[in-house]
Amino acid sequence: MDPVIVVGAGPVGLALALSLAAQGVPSVVLDEGSGHEETRPARTAVLRPDTAAFAECLGSATVRDESARWTGWRAMRRGHLQRQVSFGDGHDGGPSPVHLPQHALTRGLRDAAAASGLVRVVPHSRLDALEQDESGVAAHSVGPDATWWRGSYLVGCDGARSTVRKLLDIRFAGRTAVERQAVVALRTELPWPQEALLHRLPPWRTGGDEVTARPLPDGVWRIDWLLPPRAELVTPDALLGRLRDTLAGWCGTTPPFELLDTGVYTLHHRLARRWRVRRAFLAGDAAHLLGAVGIQGLDEGLRDAANLAWKLAQAWHHGASEVLLDSYQTERRASVAARLRAADQALPVLRGGGGLRAYIPGTARGHDALLSDGHLGHGPLGAPPSYPHSPLAPPPAEAHTPVGTAPGAPVEDVRVTAPDGSTVALRDRLGRGRLLVVLIAPGTGVWDRRHWLTAGVMPRLAAAVGSLPADAELLVAEEYPGAAAHSVLLIRPDGHLVAAFGGVWPAELYAAADAARGGSLAHARVEDRTADVN
Repeated sequence: MDPVIVVGAGPVGLALALSLAAQGVPSVVLDEGSGHEETRPARTAVLRPDTAAFAECLGSATVRDESARWTGWRAMRRGHLQRQVSFGDGHDGGPSPVHLPQHALTRGLRDAAAASGLVRVVPHSRLDALEQDESGVAAHSVGPDATWWRGSYLVGCDGARSTVRKLLDIRFAGRTAVERQAVVALRTELPWPQEALLHRLPPWRTGGDEVTARPLPDGVWRIDWLLPPRAELVTPDALLGRLRDTLAGWCGTTPPFELLDTGVYTLHHRLARRWRVRRAFLAGDAAHLLGAVGIQGLDEGLRDAANLAWKLAQAWHHGASEVLLDSYQTERRASVAARLRAADQALPVLRGGGGLRAYIPGTARGHDALLSDGHLGHGPLGAPPSYPHSPLAPPPAEAHTPVGTAPGAPVEDVRVTAPDGSTVALRDRLGRGRLLVVLIAPGTGVWDRRHWLTAGVMPRLAAAVGSLPADAELLVAEEYPGAAAHSVLLIRPDGHLVAAFGGVWPAELYAAADAARGGSLAHARVEDRTADVN
């Protein structure tokens, strides 16, 4: 079987290739660049806990070694503290976001790809043509050596100006210049070490409407100023004046600082009309652009990679129904579209002047909370995606039971025990191309595994898992939020809950697993022929 062709060697393309490799699928990554990342301290990535864990599980050591995990978050308005959040286990903010330079993230993924025997990165390879047939894709690259590449599938992860998207003739509708930000990276000391800050309407002359400060490792900070919508020129002197005024406003006087990098970024909101054309797919910035009001576009690109990789792996190893392959576009495009709608609805409220804020007491506080949610990864602007209406969802059944996670939502990262006796985080078992079946069995942690493997419902459940229509791994957890003893959870390879059962129901578990893989390939072909006749 031919490898998967990945066009683009940014974080999304490399993450997709590594995720495929973790599931035994080889790939060729066509890199238009030289294979080395430009060092830009002002271009950083804020990863939510789910996407940070995904990148780290793929082998990117820089997510662990070259990132900052914030201890807290402050939201200020004018000169007053409005909200303070603490991160970490047991705190109100949950796990901390992870903040690191984007070149460090990419380098970590490149190093992991170089260590993988299944990922081939080809520098100086610019795609200029692609062809598809019933069995695969042919892609032509130009560079030092013009080459035709043969692949089973092709994924365009080649950014906002995607060549793949253009060759597939896919519209990329949306809004231009939604927001502009001036950015600096500098080394200095601020009054809130290791805490991120969102400051709205700061009380100094050049503060503008909004300033954010987010710590990086080694005493480095990234500071962003929201610029007015008009296209005013940001000169180096004007930017340096903003920086001095901001530091003085926070510290009383301007502290010593070392300026490392500057930039002005324009944020656009766009969404590709289609994300799949036969054997070719789009992911990351090639499929969507977003980033206003605290939304992190790279988060969504990494979620694209996690969603698509296991489906391509199923197709590569076993074949896949059209339902499974189409579900990538159905799930991810709907999720990103909802995020864009939420941002577009919030923007007039947050950026549109006085409005209701001038007349309704407390409204400004509510708007500040809405904006903080986007930065913190909560609510419609920031929460991890859920796929309640996925075509892979099983039909309702009497055996289903509610737990603390709704069907289609990402599962909680609880501790689980495998049949070999090892105890790990549930998240560590994701991304391997297998369904996970988790039995909730309080008290098993103190038993010898020789006993609980042969006790109670385990033999019957193990037999049911062994008979499923897709590869699956049986795990045991002491507890799960909202789950009663002997509940059974069926989880997709990307960590989204398929269904929960009130006990062991082999037939219903089989039906749910079959739905999660998009139905059998033979059944899908019969349906296709019937549709053609009708």
